[in-house]
Amino acid sequence: MSLRLHRAGRFRRWLGARFGGDEILGDRLWRRSLHAIGAISLLYFAVPAGFFVVVGKEEVLLLALGIVLVLELLRHTAGLELPTLRPYEEHRIGSYVFYSLALTGAILLFPLPIAATVVLGTSLVDPLAGELRASERYRRLYPVVPLLAYGLLAVVGLALLGRWPLGVSVGLALLVAPVAIAIEWPKVPWIDDDLAMTFVPALALYAVGVVVLGLPS
Repeated sequence: MSLRLHRAGRFRRWLGARFGGDEILGDRLWRRSLHAIGAISLLYFAVPAGFFVVVGKEEVLLLALGIVLVLELLRHTAGLELPTLRPYEEHRIGSYVFYSLALTGAILLFPLPIAATVVLGTSLVDPLAGELRASERYRRLYPVVPLLAYGLLAVVGLALLGRWPLGVSVGLALLVAPVAIAIEWPKVPWIDDDLAMTFVPALALYAVGVVVLGLPS
């Protein structure tokens, strides 16, 4: 009997049927939803130091990443079955691992304004862009809608959450949105788009915002 953390697709079939489709649609919607949930990782910045009595919040974040890595190890060594994995991920590192590394790295390595921007962008705009490209009905909205969405979220991350000046934040949003959408589009087997869409915009924002403009980090 194989180890598995799913119900053989029953939930995905139910979800797909609710939206007039089948398990394939349900699988896609579930993957998009799980991707969007990654935005809650920004609660890390709201948790005060010392909130976790025994360990620091950095250790808790790394522990969560460690659990993901253990699941991936079990998938390859013990045959653990996970939901929503695509066929090409069967014999390579799963995209969810790269996604977890991207979120953790962004939060621990970059200041709040940049981390908030790229986490929101990768969590919410990446699935939006993928859904638009997959739909014949809405494909014409790509890349305009993802560009606008990323730009708006960048202003939220930089100015509202990160407290950088609004005017500068708008300018940086106009700069980084095309970078993020451009780096997300190519699908190269050995480069994960979650990592690229997180770290390339983050490095661009750091170079321009912190190094060139001297904004607080």
